[in-house]
Amino acid sequence: MRNILIVDDSATMRAMVSAIIGAHGEYHIIEATSGFEALRQLPRETIDLILTDINMPDINGLELLKYLKTNANYTSIPVVIISTEGSSHDIERGLKLGADEYLVKPFSPEILHQLLSKYLV
Repeated sequence: MRNILIVDDSATMRAMVSAIIGAHGEYHIIEATSGFEALRQLPRETIDLILTDINMPDINGLELLKYLKTNANYTSIPVVIISTEGSSHDIERGLKLGADEYLVKPFSPEILHQLLSKYLV
C-alpha cells in the first residue's frame, strides 16, 4: 500500500483531498496540519507522495519543500503543492524549489487522479 502525506492546516481541505484519493484507489493517508507536523511524520513512515499547501502556521509549504529537497533521505519523494496562491510567480517559485507539480485550488478530482497515476505507479 502506498503512503500519501497530506499537509494542510485546513481540516476541510485535508478531508476533501483524502476523499478524492480514497475514490481513486487504496492508499494509506497520513495527515499533518503544518510543515512542522509533517517533519515529525517523515521518519515514522515511508512516504511515497507529499501533497502540501503553502500557507500554514510555523513551517510553511515552501520551507518544507526546501528541507525535503536538500535532505538526502527525502529528495526522491514527489511533492505536489496544492495552493490558492496561483500567480505565475508563485507557481514558478514552487517549481524552482523542487515541487514536481503545482495545483491551484480549486482543482478537479480528475487532475489529482492523474497525478496519483503519474507518481504512484
